[in-house]
Amino acid sequence: MNKDSTIDLARLSAMDVAHSSQLLKGVREATLSGQRPRVRPRPVIGDSWRRMLEGGVDPDHDVRAGLLTADALEERRQASPLFPLIPMLREALVTVADAAQHIMVISDADGRILWREGHPGVLRMADRIGFELGAHWAEDVVGTNGIGTPLVARRPVQVFSAEHFVQSQHPWICTGAPVTDPRDGRLLGVVDISGPLDTMHPATLSWVHSVAQLAEARLREQLQAGLERLRTVAAPVLARLTGRALAVDPLGWTAAVTGMPPVDRVALPKSVTEGSCWVPSLGACRVTAMPGGWLLMVDEEPRPLDATRIALDVSRPRRWSLEVSGAAASWTHELSPRHAELLYVLALRPAGRSASELADDLFGDRARTVTVRAEMSRVRRYLGSLLAHRPYRFADDAEVAVVLPDDPRDLLPHSTAPAVAVARQAGTETETEP
Repeated sequence: MNKDSTIDLARLSAMDVAHSSQLLKGVREATLSGQRPRVRPRPVIGDSWRRMLEGGVDPDHDVRAGLLTADALEERRQASPLFPLIPMLREALVTVADAAQHIMVISDADGRILWREGHPGVLRMADRIGFELGAHWAEDVVGTNGIGTPLVARRPVQVFSAEHFVQSQHPWICTGAPVTDPRDGRLLGVVDISGPLDTMHPATLSWVHSVAQLAEARLREQLQAGLERLRTVAAPVLARLTGRALAVDPLGWTAAVTGMPPVDRVALPKSVTEGSCWVPSLGACRVTAMPGGWLLMVDEEPRPLDATRIALDVSRPRRWSLEVSGAAASWTHELSPRHAELLYVLALRPAGRSASELADDLFGDRARTVTVRAEMSRVRRYLGSLLAHRPYRFADDAEVAVVLPDDPRDLLPHSTAPAVAVARQAGTETETEP
């Protein structure tokens, strides 16, 4: 194995697990001492180690934040959108995990462990390292791990032995996949399977990823069921109205419309109340509460939105947002990873980008224009006239500001887009100039 290679976990057999574990310990020790290791850590692990070193996480000692009280734990469970899915997750994970000497762990978006079940012996082992109910396993608290790292990377991650930043976790292999709310792109938590090194199986990563996708599919089913209930209530009301109107759920997903083409979703103000409000894609609306949502009746003489300021916040590692402020209203919208990339690129290019140029910026492939146009269509549903096209750009009269992370390497850490990678590198080089 040469110095530029990495360990392929998918190809490890039971015979070389111990050897690879020992090799990774050498990689970790070299990295911690500032030397060049014989084998490079995998990129997702190397990026996490860098964050740990910069954040001052102790690699040799556990740092355990206070456990949630029983009442606080139950409160978080009841508030979690994953709570209704627990029976399904148990059925998909616990029986197999128990037989394979693993445990199932489910966290919330903060990295707090809310549910934990599986092999009794492994549960006792987990207790000894603080991997227990109510514990805080965010990456900046306990280092690189199968809960905190997927929350930052926003993708499934398997952490093997000494890839864990903190030494006490080295006897473990932990595999986690984030669950994202299909309604608004928010992180809801992580589904994790963990166990001793000698129980490693190369299919665990795909298994956990599939279960997380199943959870997201169930959430989509719940969304559609809620919209169907709202549609039943709204249909007779809309039939009596003239002009443009639509019924939406609390997150802006559309159940029914009248007097206008159907739209999938509208961006609602952060706090909606009965009365008047301004909706980006519609303008001024009158709002009435309905069971399971809101009735929006469009004012046919809408107020103009003057002196618009758009703030794109990409400073946080996994929560990106767009805040729009103007004379008529102010509102904030949380962004999905893809939309954060798109809007960041457009903020860098105020003159605008064509579909093929954006495809090159995002994928390094100018032919992927269909994907770009589909995503831009989704962005326009909540930005409305604030996003122009031909070329795609922010509206000419909008003032656009970007809030960046302190460290350029933390810019959209999930992103592999060429334009983002170039911006990270340019920021790093600027920082290191004498």
